[in-house]
Amino acid sequence: MTDPQLQEMSAARKEELKRIQSKDAKTGRKLTGFWKWLVSIMGLCMVVFYFYAAGVRPVGDQYHRGLYVFLTYIMIFLSFPFWRRSNQTRPTVVDILLALVSAGVVGYWIFEFENLNYRTGMETQLDIWVSVVGIIISLEVCRRVLGWSITMGGLLFLVYGYFGPYFPSAIAHRGFDIDRLAPYLYLTQDGVFGVMASVLVTYVILFIFFGAFLQKSGVGRFFIDWPLALAGRAVGGPAKVCVIASAFFGSVSGSAIANTVTTGAFTIPLMKRAGFRPHVAGAIEPAASIGGMFMPPIMGAGGFIMAELTNTPYVQIMLISIFPAILYFLSVFTMIHFEAKKLNIKGLNLDDMPSASAIFKKHWYKCLPLVVIVAMMLYGYSPGNAAFWATLSCIVISWFDPEFRMGPKQIWEALVAGAQSTLVIGATVGVIGIIVGTIALSGIGLKFSDIIISLSGGHLFPALVLIALASLVLGMGVPVTASYLIVAVLAVPALHEMGVGLIAGHMIVYWFSQNSNITPPVCVAAYAGAAIAGSDPWKTGWTAFKFSKLLYVMPFLFAYEPAMTLFIGWDEAVVGDSGWTEIASVYFAAAVGTVAFSAWSMFYLIRRTTILEWIVFGGATFLCFQPNLLSDALGIGIVVLLGLWQHRKNKKEESMKATCPFPTPGQVGNA
Repeated sequence: MTDPQLQEMSAARKEELKRIQSKDAKTGRKLTGFWKWLVSIMGLCMVVFYFYAAGVRPVGDQYHRGLYVFLTYIMIFLSFPFWRRSNQTRPTVVDILLALVSAGVVGYWIFEFENLNYRTGMETQLDIWVSVVGIIISLEVCRRVLGWSITMGGLLFLVYGYFGPYFPSAIAHRGFDIDRLAPYLYLTQDGVFGVMASVLVTYVILFIFFGAFLQKSGVGRFFIDWPLALAGRAVGGPAKVCVIASAFFGSVSGSAIANTVTTGAFTIPLMKRAGFRPHVAGAIEPAASIGGMFMPPIMGAGGFIMAELTNTPYVQIMLISIFPAILYFLSVFTMIHFEAKKLNIKGLNLDDMPSASAIFKKHWYKCLPLVVIVAMMLYGYSPGNAAFWATLSCIVISWFDPEFRMGPKQIWEALVAGAQSTLVIGATVGVIGIIVGTIALSGIGLKFSDIIISLSGGHLFPALVLIALASLVLGMGVPVTASYLIVAVLAVPALHEMGVGLIAGHMIVYWFSQNSNITPPVCVAAYAGAAIAGSDPWKTGWTAFKFSKLLYVMPFLFAYEPAMTLFIGWDEAVVGDSGWTEIASVYFAAAVGTVAFSAWSMFYLIRRTTILEWIVFGGATFLCFQPNLLSDALGIGIVVLLGLWQHRKNKKEESMKATCPFPTPGQVGNA
């Protein structure tokens, strides 16, 4: 956020924005002196090690997973205080002792890795004690960074694993004593060092490092300037700029809140000046920002977890995700257009700004890091290796722009910032491992599937509603990536039993996992937008929900239309021209349905809709989203006819206005 933009905000709004940002970023202590250098050097070691493993030579599994947990736990204990009244500039004696203990228990897993595999099920007393301490340490790490909400979730699952027989019969199990439970959750690769740790070190942290270099190299600035020149002059221009910028920046930021603050600091004041009401300006930005989580090539962290859980190449996950992400941005974009037309909000005066073609011609090379990632993954390189080379390309392209040229100091700052950014998601490793491990050990996943099927009566629609509610409730206190992983483990088997394909089931859960960012009562991304706009947070949250309603529609399309995930049937991959023809027709109908849905939501297409037109729009939208070619064609036809009808009404009123100086009743109603 620039100084002029900061000056426009009141002190109270600045404090509120800082509070929301700190809640998301979890920056911890402001270390000084020796401790600052120690944590920075550890972060440097982390970045260098994982870039080496991704780009030069693979390392053993125990080092690949273990070193990240080792460094993360130590850095968190040194960087994050025990509570608010602890020293905020240096770690206390207790923090140092806990850091040493965490180093001991994680180091034990690393160096005893092979022996632990040989004696699985016959653990020694030392193994058990190390496991108990490791679990306690993992819970404390999470509590320090993310608070009690997700930590309590881990504790509840521990209680569930131990006291299984005492729970209601629907979810009861035989229970496991400490000698069985603790080693399983800590020493095996189904717990703390399980799927979450594997995905983080293989994919996620490398892209977090990449994002830090992307910002330092000036690419982030290009992702704002170019959309501004591209769409700033259009109707409702600033709001359309935020959609395009969020599509670019959100794909690599990994956080809807970071996306909201980064692009919103620029676009929200512009939207207000253009004529958007404060709560609308504050809502449009987070509504657009969450779309970055669905947009390839990076998709936050969820796409990598999905690839791991489904055993699907990440390139295929990207391919499946492209069109749904475009539909989401199309939905927000068209809603903005209709809102701006309805309120007669013009574009910006950008006479002093170069044209979009001039900006692109001058700075086109700043797109190369994303091109490198996509091209390398399409050619079969691993995502981690692609991130390694794309990060190096950021350094090279920065040398062509004097304003952002990266020297040793800038590279050091990017390395440290990247390592620091991984701590927030790294803090969830232990607790997510505890939750997922307990689910696997107790078999609750299968029972949860039975519960969903029972409550929904075996019908898919109510099951989807239940999953949406579960994602919303869980997402109120858990990072969306963690929310997706937990709900996926529990809910996807139920969806699969109801006939939904594996990837489609994961897509459903992944899209629903983003709902807590923009759905009241806990919609932190919307609250960040409200802080920048100076608007009512509650009103902004509901308005953000209005602009992002396709977030709730798309999972139903995944559930009922296999072609949305590039399948012509749940068990048959698309092959041949006929399959692609069917997919193209489904995509086209979905695109028209998205526009119709936006028009229906905003009560506007070419002009304000009457009640009858609004009802017909709703029916046309439903038909376009139906998995049937006849209904698709009928829905598209209705939308086209309604557009022509409204165009004819406008022409008729214009001719009447030319011959009659007094406004007609229709003109008064359309004003």
